[in-house]
Amino acid sequence: MDLLTANDRHGEYPQSWYAATAEAPGPYPAAQGDIACDVCIIGGGFTGLSAALHLAERGYDVVLLEAQRVGFGASGRNGGQVGTGQRLEQDDLEKLVGRDDARKLWDMALESVQLVRAIVAKHAPDAGFTDGIIHAMHRARYVPEDHAYVRKLNEDYDYDLIRAVDRDEMRALCGSPAYHGGSLDMGGGHTHPLRLAFGMARAAVAAGARIFETSRVTGVKEGSTVTVSTDAGRVRAGHVVWACNGYLGNTEKRVAARVMPINNYILATEPLDAGFAKTLIRDGHAVADSKFVINYFRLSDDNRMLFGGAESYGYRFPKDIVKLVSKPMLEIYPQLKDTRIDYAWGGTLGITMNRMPHFERLQGNILSASGYSGHGVAMATLGGKMAADAIAGQAEQFDLMSQVPTPRFPGGVALRWPLLVAAMLWFSLRDKL
Repeated sequence: MDLLTANDRHGEYPQSWYAATAEAPGPYPAAQGDIACDVCIIGGGFTGLSAALHLAERGYDVVLLEAQRVGFGASGRNGGQVGTGQRLEQDDLEKLVGRDDARKLWDMALESVQLVRAIVAKHAPDAGFTDGIIHAMHRARYVPEDHAYVRKLNEDYDYDLIRAVDRDEMRALCGSPAYHGGSLDMGGGHTHPLRLAFGMARAAVAAGARIFETSRVTGVKEGSTVTVSTDAGRVRAGHVVWACNGYLGNTEKRVAARVMPINNYILATEPLDAGFAKTLIRDGHAVADSKFVINYFRLSDDNRMLFGGAESYGYRFPKDIVKLVSKPMLEIYPQLKDTRIDYAWGGTLGITMNRMPHFERLQGNILSASGYSGHGVAMATLGGKMAADAIAGQAEQFDLMSQVPTPRFPGGVALRWPLLVAAMLWFSLRDKL
């Protein structure tokens, strides 16, 4: 079964609140015949669009191939949260790569947030950017550890935009008794991710990039000049960037061994009364909790609750997404039990074993960046810029990220699904206990 068509119609965006409130650029034509360029980018999400934009601004002749529409995948379906830091906390990164490189990765993550802010301001003002992410602990025993981590960031990383939050303040901020404390990070925030993707696409084209939609890659022949084939076209390029993330499938098996797809789901309620909405999230921040299968939620600019949670493993989305996601939403906000759900959608993201992005030079002129593990709005946007910089000869950041170990999934592609399901069931049970 094909991830690109298992749950979506060819060339159409999902029926999400994002798609209903964003004006798509294009449509761009499909690739046909022989095309030559300096760089061919495979994938039209944040990584690919950012790479195309930054390369075109440097004067490169860029072709971007997207199997569906730009922003079609996780880039246009996610929770819109723009988090600071890497997906792994700094304690774990220090053990994995050492303190010096952990600090570089922290600074890189801060840069990724600033890059999103800059792109929103310059190319996608309609996407907006609201400051603040609340990290909410669903177990009282997790609060001391979270507060210790806040102190670590304050003291060891000179980061003063995050502070500890006690139980009373957390319940005032979130309007729910489900949480026992946590932290508030004003360095991050949230945005409209599909409008952000569309803004990058328009900016890339304005800078000279050529985008081809509904142009699925069927083969890549490596060499000093790489030949990328689609159903109706053939692109010859000096460099190639793989930027497919969760929708890669098995097209590039070296990446698929380390990056696998999982599905996640979001609901959008009807617009809420402004006063009532303020009782749910008092100051309009985004919220992400401490469960292994994270609940993440925020208010839209028209006062809808956008609530993400629940995962599935396989190709097909569940038949009743509303039922699946309403359960965790109502556990946190039972006061929404009579609220109409206007939109429900799913998307596929790419995860790695250790939840760190997987960057790799597949050969000298072929790069891959993916596996953002639910932390991709900022890091994928920077990842595209890092790939562009590497092609232009400034590879320090790309090489640093490529040195972070991302193990193969046990059993390879064939066994990763059942092993992941077993692991997720265990962690889900742990959350309940």
